[in-house]
Amino acid sequence: MKLDLVIRNADIVTMDPARPSAATLGVLHGRILGLDEEIDGLAAAEVLDLGGRALVPGFIDAHCHTPWFGLGLIEPSVEGCAGFEELYGLLARSAGEVASGATGEEWLIASGFNHDLFGGAFPSLGRLDAATGDVPLFLRHNSGHLAIVNTAALRRAGLAEPGSPDPDGGTIVRDDAGRPTGVVEETAQKIFQALFQPRPLATLQAAIERATTVYASQGITSFTDAGIGGGWIGQSPVELAAFQRAAAAGTLAARAQVMPVLDALRPLTGHASDALGTGLDLGIHSGFGSDLLSLGPVKVFLDGSLLGRTAAVTEPYCTHGNGHGHPNTGYFQGDPEGLKAAIEAAYRSGWAVAAHAIGDRAVDLALELFEDLQARYGRRALPNRIEHASIVRPDQLPRLAAAGIAVTPQSSFFHDGGDGMTASLGPGRAAWAYRAASFLGAGVTVAGSSDRPVADGDVLRGMQAYVDRRTSSGAVFGNPAERLTRREALSLYTTQAAAATGAAQTKGMLSPGRLADAVVLAANPLDAPDLTTIAVETTLLGGRPTYSHALEGVPA
Repeated sequence: MKLDLVIRNADIVTMDPARPSAATLGVLHGRILGLDEEIDGLAAAEVLDLGGRALVPGFIDAHCHTPWFGLGLIEPSVEGCAGFEELYGLLARSAGEVASGATGEEWLIASGFNHDLFGGAFPSLGRLDAATGDVPLFLRHNSGHLAIVNTAALRRAGLAEPGSPDPDGGTIVRDDAGRPTGVVEETAQKIFQALFQPRPLATLQAAIERATTVYASQGITSFTDAGIGGGWIGQSPVELAAFQRAAAAGTLAARAQVMPVLDALRPLTGHASDALGTGLDLGIHSGFGSDLLSLGPVKVFLDGSLLGRTAAVTEPYCTHGNGHGHPNTGYFQGDPEGLKAAIEAAYRSGWAVAAHAIGDRAVDLALELFEDLQARYGRRALPNRIEHASIVRPDQLPRLAAAGIAVTPQSSFFHDGGDGMTASLGPGRAAWAYRAASFLGAGVTVAGSSDRPVADGDVLRGMQAYVDRRTSSGAVFGNPAERLTRREALSLYTTQAAAATGAAQTKGMLSPGRLADAVVLAANPLDAPDLTTIAVETTLLGGRPTYSHALEGVPA
């Protein structure tokens, strides 16, 4: 037998409790054949000598938005603007390009705005109109839960005048005279997106390719895309085809698990005894696909965001009322009974469910749903999940563990958003925010994830954030007892994320039989004092490089 690849002279962190470390690893047909003495005497087509560098399992980002992130790499972004004048100038230049026909688009679609970085303020509608003129604008907020539009966009949507109604689960923010301010929240975004979507498949494929190239450069070998094909998060009803085209072209640089949004499912017709509800054509559901591209749970939004103060919480936010003189407790993105019925229709058709629930009131709803569905229909092969699970009360922890529900909090919010979230929640409730150690201690599966492009997607920075939980002010965000060890932080992006995505038998560890997905690091993350300083040198997908920097002997 001749191996495809042998990696030797390596400091291997396997994340396998039965064999935590090794120095040599052999790869055959994209999978790990063995370690150390298990491959003694076997020749290999390629040999990679790491010179003592670290080798860890490939990182898994269990919640990100790949087409959206990739489009942000292609389209204008205001993320780097130092103030409103710079923002207006950038949008004016971009609107000029649209008006000239240079972009081939009728709309100016931009991203990267976060009002917390502008002192809590939003752009002036008048100044936006002066900058963009008759070019309709859709500027996405970093949270994804709101957007800023100009008067040209409001006119196209027929919403420029006072008195237009809010959609179910969304808000068109107005001033005291009832006039739109240009801020549209949650499902209200769909009104405007319908005017410029669907995005072309060629554009989406290019965005996915750009995005996954970045993923590979950061050691990410697998990701879950948290919402495609519909709703305000999707880009096209046929979005899955863009992923499939990239996979077929060999340009998908990481393994993709994709979540269709609940809106993308349609009623299924089968035999009466099938008792089907909703799904995708041909009855395919969660788990369908290959090691490279597969279907994950169906994604449903129960509430909004902490950044936008629209997450459904039990007690009111300490800052920012609801604009009508009443305490703000956020809101659900639809009637709870209607949401329950729609989720049940998908679940009984074979879908696992990933429920976006940020506030503790939304987590209550998710728990109620999952406990009921699992009692009636059983558990799915893929775990049911609560996306973000940002505010979890102590009484909710044992219920999550007992139901086998995976959670995907994001440490990437701690630095830039931690101080603002603490102000909104108050110090007592902030101790329940973005748990980590207490999730693990309760036996809850916790998947490392970024929510990119809402927040930073660099895994090593995410790990460091779990270790120190520092905000931009230097404070510790939430409960200091929630800080993780380096090994625990690494487990979130490897073994824990693999379990949360239904891939515990194929990913997350460097052990025989598993996929040969690995990352070469300049230093061992279990020992480094600052994880953010460690360089990713090579990323291997099935033993083949998707990224390589400054390392000799990497196979082509």
